[in-house]
Amino acid sequence: MGSVSLKIGNGTARFNRATLCSSAVHLLMLSSIVTTNLFAFYAFTYSPSHSDTSSSLSHSSKNISVISEHVALILREIEESQRRLRQIERDLSGFDFFDSSRRNIPPELHAYLASHPLPLGRDARSGLTHMLSSVSHQCGKSPSALDLLTQYMSYKAYSSCPSLEPGTTQKLISKACEPLPRRRCRTKPSGSAQSGSRLPFPQSLWNPSPLPSTGTSGIDKRMWVKPHWKNDFLIDDVLGLAGSGGVKIGFDIGGGAGNFAARMAERNVTVVTSVLNSGGKLMNELVAARGLFPIQITPSQNFPFYDGIFDLVHISSALDEGGAPAMGMVHRPEALEFLMFDIDRIIRTNGLLWIDNYHCSSDERRQDLTRIIERFKYKKLKWVVGEKEVNSGGQMQVYLSAILQKPNRG
Repeated sequence: MGSVSLKIGNGTARFNRATLCSSAVHLLMLSSIVTTNLFAFYAFTYSPSHSDTSSSLSHSSKNISVISEHVALILREIEESQRRLRQIERDLSGFDFFDSSRRNIPPELHAYLASHPLPLGRDARSGLTHMLSSVSHQCGKSPSALDLLTQYMSYKAYSSCPSLEPGTTQKLISKACEPLPRRRCRTKPSGSAQSGSRLPFPQSLWNPSPLPSTGTSGIDKRMWVKPHWKNDFLIDDVLGLAGSGGVKIGFDIGGGAGNFAARMAERNVTVVTSVLNSGGKLMNELVAARGLFPIQITPSQNFPFYDGIFDLVHISSALDEGGAPAMGMVHRPEALEFLMFDIDRIIRTNGLLWIDNYHCSSDERRQDLTRIIERFKYKKLKWVVGEKEVNSGGQMQVYLSAILQKPNRG
């Protein structure tokens, strides 16, 4: 049950998998074929005596007529069962998530979501003949999300992409419209691309050219260099825990302006930063202007990386974003489990998971996180739970910081 995904480039082809209904139809077809063969065998092998020839001929013609009627009836039942099966599988697949009768559905969205025949014809194993491009079904459950998606896909093929309000893509992702559909339009140059040349690396790490949309907001030179609270770990101390092989490549989940990646770049460590634009600020452009590698993806989506490639994964508040808000999964243990399993998948054996000042909003949330981590049998190299002052009024809140090492499960 469910669906089968086939990764093709940056897209995903979605196929319907056989259901229990298809198994029942197969059994019905098999029994019908056996019954038909038995009737045919009886009709064509029965040889009456000479005295009964005249009467047997009339009986044979009647038998053949009855068999023909049975065969026709069975064929009609098979066709009807196949039609019902196709409709059931179509309903279960969830691809018809929008009302195609709506007048404002853009032609490009229709073209993207339309079924396409498999390049090599019918698949002998699954019986599938068509594939459909993937887009989140949650888009169709929210009228506002569908309206945004309509704006996003309203363009003329091979022309310029539509002018959208700042943050439209972010709004779609926050409404669980992920992955977004591909588009056949040319992107317009952003303001930063026209604002002037960028500084060379490594000067750009802490002095990127000011961007019209973000300026240099979010850049912080003090983090991970000098501790302010006992929860604050220093980068050099963490790198010293890496053991043989060290840390060469890492992944920062929800990395904001890319400060962590910048600090690691100073130590010849390449870090990919997942970041989303927020409040109209193009944080992806800011991270790129610093000479770092941004990737636009939420923690609720499967990370597009191969298994076991990162020496280090760094995460903080993104632990609360394991499920997209529109899916109603934020703060749920199931969402946190899915996120942790995907993090575990991309960390190499003996690699490090750095949980950096995660705000424990409640004891229950901290216990959920602790229980999930213990299931993975990670080695706790550092584990600190303590209070930090969060505002000038002296309000204290509980935070968790930890350095965990992935075990060898071979």
